[in-house]
Amino acid sequence: MKLATYKDGSRDGQLVVVSRDLATAHFATDIANHLQQVLDDWNFLSPQLQDLYDTLNHGKARHAFPFEARSCMAPLPRAFQWADGSAYLNHVELVRQARGAEVPKSFYTDPLMYQGGSDDFLGPCDPVVCPSEALGIDFEAEVAVITGDVRMGASAAQALEGVRLLMLVNDVSLRKLIPDELAKGFGFLQSKPASAFSPVAVTPDELGEAWQGGRVHLTLQSTWNGRKVGMCEAGPEMTFHFGQLIAHICKTRNVRAGSIVGSGTVSNKGVEIKGKTEWPKGYSCIAEKRAIETIQDGQPSTEFMKYGDTIRIEMKGLDGVSVFGAIDQEIAPPTSARKPEARS
Repeated sequence: MKLATYKDGSRDGQLVVVSRDLATAHFATDIANHLQQVLDDWNFLSPQLQDLYDTLNHGKARHAFPFEARSCMAPLPRAFQWADGSAYLNHVELVRQARGAEVPKSFYTDPLMYQGGSDDFLGPCDPVVCPSEALGIDFEAEVAVITGDVRMGASAAQALEGVRLLMLVNDVSLRKLIPDELAKGFGFLQSKPASAFSPVAVTPDELGEAWQGGRVHLTLQSTWNGRKVGMCEAGPEMTFHFGQLIAHICKTRNVRAGSIVGSGTVSNKGVEIKGKTEWPKGYSCIAEKRAIETIQDGQPSTEFMKYGDTIRIEMKGLDGVSVFGAIDQEIAPPTSARKPEARS
């Protein structure tokens, strides 16, 4: 099934069920008001939502209305946890090669992960508000999962069973702030502003054969200022699958329902064409493009994002239909900052 959260002036919005083709929706008020309620009582509430979803897809829902992505908050507007991995080691290799650094051997056996802010996510069409263009504004196209409860010490296979929903992410980065923050040895903070999520979150069964081994075997499309810059395959080159990422968190603690775990920037290896390495599938963040340029030409030539720039991130199923809807955002100055939603 497919679920979304509509803006209603509150912090947590209003849960809606969305048809498979993303054409219609129906408020889930009689079942649950918010997605977190469903995650907390998944076994009881999700079958009821599934029934409504089936009714909606058969055109028999009495109070259905046209679905609008611009009316959406993030599916889970605020979460108990947002842990973002870096599961595509090709991305790490390129960025490190560009600055002349080796990839530690442990990176291939132990996932990289950081904890980001989870109190104020962006909706799929909300502007990305940044204090200054000079901060090195970058998009990062990723896949993420929302979990149920997963116990401490769970194996990767057990952790994978805890995946409830999948989404897309724009994990915005301010690249000019990252070096100084990482140099402190304490991780990201100011360099990672609010992340944005796709209009809908979907249960794994919606992906059909594309959901295999804890990976999404579909193409993630990134379109910057109307030009398609990334057609990256999300499945084959994901070094650590979602079960492994969740199990990494579970090593020393429980993971609770409503935790969001990201894949990191989706990245594909280059290919040799006439003796030269090319990246025909493009890129899912500007930092990777700049790393490729540095490797090839000795210095980067692509600039980071400016006010007025747009980014669209989308993934289509094997049938060619959008699975999650599109993240479709504009970079904006602080005057466009949204006000915090009212207390729910």
